[in-house]
Parts: sequence; C-alpha cells; structure tokens
Amino acid sequence: MHGIKCIGVLTSGGDSPGMNAAIRAVSRTAIANGMSVKGIYRGYEGLITDEIEELKTQHVSNIIQRGGTILKSARSERFKTDEGMQQAFHNIRKHGIDALVVIGGDGTLTGARCLAQRFNFPIVGLPGTIDNDLFGTDTTIGYDTALNTIVECVDKIRDTASSHDRIFFIEVMGRYSGFLAMNGAIASGAEAVIIPEISSQKDQLAELVGTGFRKTKNSSIVLVAEHVVPGGVIGVAERVKKEYPQFDVRVSILGHLQRGGVPTAHDRILATRMGYAAIEALLEDQRNVMIGVQNDKIVFVPFAKAIKNDKPIDPNLLHVLEVVSQ
Repeated sequence: MHGIKCIGVLTSGGDSPGMNAAIRAVSRTAIANGMSVKGIYRGYEGLITDEIEELKTQHVSNIIQRGGTILKSARSERFKTDEGMQQAFHNIRKHGIDALVVIGGDGTLTGARCLAQRFNFPIVGLPGTIDNDLFGTDTTIGYDTALNTIVECVDKIRDTASSHDRIFFIEVMGRYSGFLAMNGAIASGAEAVIIPEISSQKDQLAELVGTGFRKTKNSSIVLVAEHVVPGGVIGVAERVKKEYPQFDVRVSILGHLQRGGVPTAHDRILATRMGYAAIEALLEDQRNVMIGVQNDKIVFVPFAKAIKNDKPIDPNLLHVLEVVSQ
C-alpha cells in the first residue's frame, strides 16, 4: 500500500490559466481515492508561514473556468535558505501531509526537487507556466491560453498598423524561450519574429530588413521575445529608428495581459488530465517526477530532466514563417 493518507497542493511562481483546473482535478481525484487534501496558500512561502487549510470537494467547485489560482502564488526567497526549508517541512509534518503536488514552472520544480531530496519526501510536479519551456512535455498548463491572448491582441494591433503604414514591434513573454513568440507569429500572420534561440547565431534584425520584408505589404508586425536582446523590444525599436529612419516604428509590450483570462478548453483538459495523473503517480509510488504529455500520452519526467534540459524549438517553424509571410 502506498501509505499516503493526506496530500498537500500548492501553486508557485508566475500564475498561469488552468492552474485552478489542476487544483480541482488533484483535489477531487485524491478525495475519490480516500485521501484528505490540504491547500497551501502562496506557494512555498505559505508552507513557511503555515497558510494551510483542508480542501473539500465543494471548495474546488466552479473554479475550472477561472484564471489565476485560488491558492494564490508567491515567490519565496526564504525557502531557498536552510532555515526556511526546515520550517516548511516542519509545517508539512504538523499538518500530517504525506506527499505534495506542486504546480508551477522551472523555479517551482527546482524547489520541489530540493525539498524532496533533502527530506526524502514524495513530491509530484505539474508544469504550470505560460512559457512552455519545461523539457519532457509537449505543452504546459497555461501556454495555449496565453498564445490565444497574444493572437487576439496582435489582431487588434494589425488594424492600426495597416491604417498607418507602420511597423509594430510587439514584445511577448516567454522568459528565455521563444515558443510564445514563434507560434504567436505564425498564428497571427506576423511578418517576422525575433527569438532567443537564434539571437546568438545571427543578426535577426538586419536580416529582416535586408530581405525587404515590407516589399509587398503596407504594414508589418514583428513579434519579439522578452530578454532576446539587451534593452528588449525598446532596444530593437530604437535601433530601427536609428539605422532605418525611413520606417514609422511603434512598440507594444503585452506584459501581464498574457497571464490572465479564462483558460481555453485545451488548458482545462490538459490541467485536468495532469491533475488526475499526479494522484495516480503517487498511488503507484512514483516520486520526484513531473507529469508531462508527449504525443497526447501522459508521461512521468524526473525533476532533474525537466529542469536541466533545454526544450528546443523546431527550426522548421522559422522557415514556415519566412515562407508564408512573404
């Protein structure tokens, strides 16, 4: 017997649409298997400050459609210290929690790995991040919703870009990954994209202008991944103004618009499948793994692989964008 009678669930780091669907699935699957569930508020910081309450089925009713996270989220510097981690584990034991399910991105899984190794404690992670940058899963909870938000925003910006014959440089999130920018550009019909995966290989901006990407169009949209170059999208736009003054340039930074909103059906289904799988993994005595989806199949990915390995972008996507944007 697995011996797990009580599980704790928390969300940590940046919020992403679908986290509530994951909390709901984790809680209800655990309860269906005879476990009790403790909700931990404000992530690892809440573990330290003892913000822990029992979750019943009714507590997770009518949340599948809500963005954000009912458990709140926070970043915790104290959890990185020896004293903070000790206090967190003390509270885990105090509440009789036998295993944890953590929902978040790279930093969340890194914290989970440290806690699991330090105290030999079973933890399962769910990839909740709009960045889609975790290795071992084709997609992460929140990515699809954020991508749809980007497309909706770019569609609106296209209207004014066309009306004024302008080049718009639009900065999107993604941390140090170009998935949102790359696929956002394809889905919105953008003329070009600047992403970190190829920024070190060539001067993307010079190549864009050099190929004359405005020859057949009276306006252009270029998606720029955050952190792609020093100065971000503002730096890119300033360079264009300086080196190519004939262009009328505007900048739009979408920012936290991308994190919010009602989760798409895809993200609700993904989060529900992963939440269910997290409890199944614990029942099978799996530990220290992230739940992933590969080719639409649930997989268990060791924390070390999910965190340390880079997730590559398909280089063919860039070629697709170059061809269809002419």
